Amino acid sequence: MPIRTAYTAKIEHLQILDEQGNLDTSIGRPGDPGMLTDEQLLHLYVQMIECRQLDEIAFKLQRSGRMHTYPQNKGQEACALGAGFAMRKGIDWIVPCYRENAAMFMHGVPMALILLHWAGDERGNQYPPGVRVTPIAVPIGTQMLHATGIAWAAKVQRKDEVAITFFGDGATSEGDFHEAMNFATVFNVPAIFFCQNNQWAISVPRESQMASETIAQKGLAYGAQVMQVDGNDIFAVYKAVYDARERARAGGGVTLIEAITYRLADHTTADDARRYRDSNEVEAWKAKDPMIRIRLYLEKKGLWDSGRQRAEEERAEASVKQIVDQVLSWPAPKREEMFDSLYADMPQMLREQRQQWATHSLGLDGSQSGLRSGSSAASH
Repeated sequence: MPIRTAYTAKIEHLQILDEQGNLDTSIGRPGDPGMLTDEQLLHLYVQMIECRQLDEIAFKLQRSGRMHTYPQNKGQEACALGAGFAMRKGIDWIVPCYRENAAMFMHGVPMALILLHWAGDERGNQYPPGVRVTPIAVPIGTQMLHATGIAWAAKVQRKDEVAITFFGDGATSEGDFHEAMNFATVFNVPAIFFCQNNQWAISVPRESQMASETIAQKGLAYGAQVMQVDGNDIFAVYKAVYDARERARAGGGVTLIEAITYRLADHTTADDARRYRDSNEVEAWKAKDPMIRIRLYLEKKGLWDSGRQRAEEERAEASVKQIVDQVLSWPAPKREEMFDSLYADMPQMLREQRQQWATHSLGLDGSQSGLRSGSSAASH
């Protein structure tokens, strides 16, 4: 036979909790391995309320000139919460992009540091010891290489650790994505690539930046396990990441998860999405807000009501206000502090630069002493 099928594949899509708050128990019931319990869901929903409150306050801080910019997480919280909760705190690694606040908080990053980061304060990247979260990555795609390196190190050292890295649909058009995926799958490292497909790479729609029908299928080219999930369904996100984590721990290697979601706000506070997004599209996705479907589910089970919603919103408002007041009252950093956390042991070259910066003069460096006289001679 001159022609035969060399390769076939399928992409499975997972949804467990639908938009009306109905739970499909055909693959498991609450409390089964990979399935959230009602108590866990209550905990996660409270965290979601707090993160949504932080978004609103951070937006106001930027608009009032007290923060440079800020990328809201609104609409995508189920991705960060479900995935973060499936990873083991203090054991696994969270390698974020810049829209994973909920996962970062869950794994030990203080909320105040996120606000400091977006205010341009380097101290916002100095996480407490033992926190297995890498700093926010603003350059698109670079963090996937870091996650691959972390996972490779864990494999070489025979450590029971898994790294999960987050990125958007636009990042899969970057070379870093392909290099990281190729290396990670060739060396079969314990890594999870979690793509938050929120349909827009700033102002470029997904269909204008790739011809593939799904992002998940890109992982097939590298030999990764792949899955597409409803990214606004926290049950589906948790299940997919939990299974990928256990598979990685057992030596099953890399999983690429494509979570279908939507950013309900602008790309950042420096963006105006009304210039390129249709308002009808935004309204349709508002109905799919992960907060709505979780609340519907909890209300149907008698675990939530309007009184508790109001009480938790008030608690979140007070909690975030306290953190904001703390951040705004912190003394300004000293300029030379930019050198302090770059290396564990500062090289002599940086010590000299730090000293020169502090003295406001290159003239204190003997090796630079000829610059001024040379400049003077040249002028004659």
